[in-house]
Amino acid sequence: MTTRGQDIVSVIKQRIEQFGMPVTLVDVGTVIEVGDGIARIQGLAAARYNELLQFPNQIMGIAMNLEEDSVATIIIGDYSKIKEGDEVRCTGQIAEVPVGEALIGRVVNSLGIPIDGKGAIKTDKTRPLERVAPNVTLRKPVDTPVQTGVKVIDSMIPLGRGQRELIIGDRSIGKTAITLDTIINQKGGDLTCIYVAIGQKVSKVARVVATLENHGAMGHTIVVAANASDSAALQYLAPYAGCAMGEEFMEQGKDALVIYDDLSKHAWAYRQLSLLLHRPPGREAYPGDVFYLHSRLLERAAKYAPEYGGGSLTALPIIETQAGDLSAYIPTNVISITDGQIYLETDLFNAGIRPALNVGLSVSRVGSAAQTKAMKRVAGRLRLELAQYRELAAFAQFGTAELDKATRAQLDRGQRITEILKQPQYAPMPVEKQVMILYAAINGYIDDIPVDKVTTFEADFHRFMQANHPEIGEKIAGEKEISPENEQTLKSAILEFKQGMAYS
Repeated sequence: MTTRGQDIVSVIKQRIEQFGMPVTLVDVGTVIEVGDGIARIQGLAAARYNELLQFPNQIMGIAMNLEEDSVATIIIGDYSKIKEGDEVRCTGQIAEVPVGEALIGRVVNSLGIPIDGKGAIKTDKTRPLERVAPNVTLRKPVDTPVQTGVKVIDSMIPLGRGQRELIIGDRSIGKTAITLDTIINQKGGDLTCIYVAIGQKVSKVARVVATLENHGAMGHTIVVAANASDSAALQYLAPYAGCAMGEEFMEQGKDALVIYDDLSKHAWAYRQLSLLLHRPPGREAYPGDVFYLHSRLLERAAKYAPEYGGGSLTALPIIETQAGDLSAYIPTNVISITDGQIYLETDLFNAGIRPALNVGLSVSRVGSAAQTKAMKRVAGRLRLELAQYRELAAFAQFGTAELDKATRAQLDRGQRITEILKQPQYAPMPVEKQVMILYAAINGYIDDIPVDKVTTFEADFHRFMQANHPEIGEKIAGEKEISPENEQTLKSAILEFKQGMAYS
């Protein structure tokens, strides 16, 4: 058979093999404008919101603006390789991230791709970045505490599993430190933590990861990092990626905690994208849907009812204020979405009160429902004592000579309680230790201790209780309340400690 005859036979064979094969239709468009991480595409009539689009050179985009004659997309990757006239295809897939236990202990970017140099992540589970929040019939009231290990928070602004509690304050006054203490305090527990760094310097994210590794906390933590050097698109996607990873644990009936550090930078990234997408600007140049940007994210935090698995996702968003201005656009938006706020104040920080938490402006709308009976017992009195102290201190600053004995005693106790509530960084305290020292404080056992010796007294007291009466703390931790017998034993132990120690 001639060569020509062989060619004809091979073509016929190929046609026979292809006969009856399904025909695949792909929606194709053309790039008409590109720049600053944004591409405008003509065509793609079938594109969906948040759909992945395939550009040349294996570059992906996400459809954001679905207009009458074009689609505007944010580009994930190096947009400099895309040029006008390039062909773009719909993939039919909505933007997703890998999820599951394989991510624990890893540092990933907004797309779930590892950036810690420890190899690929072996998981075949994925979840869409965006998803409708669980409706009210699936939820149950928050009733289980998230122990942060920070005395002032666990006692007066308690966090519950499924809650959304805002941490707000100026830069560099300990917002991230509180969240890291909370992560470290979950060591050995059942709470999986996801720390989402949005627009942070690479060096800061590296320090956070190193801190968590040094305290053995990476064993239950996932870090999602969209650094300041990354595109605005990746910074915009980061919190949704972290939330999707947390939802996977929640839907398995487990408990997860997700920290967004911080949503101010997230709003900035979204503003940048929106202006590039030619969306009309509103107040402070933010687009009109900037409230929905955060509400649809934070509403995904929930506590499921037992019949739906009983899992929970707790959210700790962080907002950075400018000169303590709580009435700015983004802070007021997020305050109205969350179940309370922890307000950190620069003046308190500079005065040496750390954590620099303003108890008057901070609130948890879940309240004592998310506290153990033991903590409720000491916390109610504690808040009252501090409120009275603040009121008297404001009055007494005009002159102390005329104060009566009872007022003087109230001021002295308030000073000592303020000292007790101070706590060093990365040293979270178990709840039983918190209960014992706060019990001693509100019942007057430290009233005769000099203010500058209160911190030493507390450290010595914990060592004494651990060495001589460990059963008291164990009972408080196990029973989650102070029984009458245990209370008598605790009183005796405090008196025994005070007799053996001298503070002057």
